[in-house]
Amino acid sequence: MGITVQNITGNTAMVIWPKMAGCVDSFYSIMYHPNWNSMLSSYSRKSFQKEERVPTSLSSYVVENLTPLTTYIVCVTCQSANPSSDQCRVFNTLEQDPASASNTKKELALGIWLTSSILLLIIAAILLYGCLHLLCRRRQECLQGRNRTSKQDHRKVWTRSAAYDPEELSRQSQLMQDIEEKHPGGIQLATIIGNPSACKEPITAASKSWEQVPATGQCSATN
Repeated sequence: MGITVQNITGNTAMVIWPKMAGCVDSFYSIMYHPNWNSMLSSYSRKSFQKEERVPTSLSSYVVENLTPLTTYIVCVTCQSANPSSDQCRVFNTLEQDPASASNTKKELALGIWLTSSILLLIIAAILLYGCLHLLCRRRQECLQGRNRTSKQDHRKVWTRSAAYDPEELSRQSQLMQDIEEKHPGGIQLATIIGNPSACKEPITAASKSWEQVPATGQCSATN
């Protein structure tokens, strides 16, 4: 059949074959396998490790991802038929190209760097979320404490006001009673003492010993 293998490297090889008249409306099957041993393996499609299908418009194909310094067998058939010995070729891959090895190391280092960066970003995001959550929680606790203190202050003020008002009223009532006992006819005097603003209006004296001074709007007592 005239299959040839060219441009062999440590990882690739180009397979070239002549066109087959019976594969015009079908496809070509390219099968290859490493460490081929004709004594132990047959030319059955199941014996090959990998198989590629290419359109009939092509007459060459680059096999990739090969292992350096390895013996391979490659076969080309029409459709999915089992190959014969004249449809196969054995070749050996070369040592790995230094440039290819360098590219592989760079790709590996880049992959490790990207993975590490993603992990660090995830860890940083988790830590930031935890700090923000803790800060918000402390702020809420501080606001709740302030609200409680404010409510307690309001309660204290209200309690003092409630306790002060009855005491003041009792004191004024006792004062009025004392004045009434000392001066039975001087009820208006007690009213004036309890509410001094009442002196601004004219008052009719309740006893002969009290007089009104309308000129100044104040009250005075005369014997």
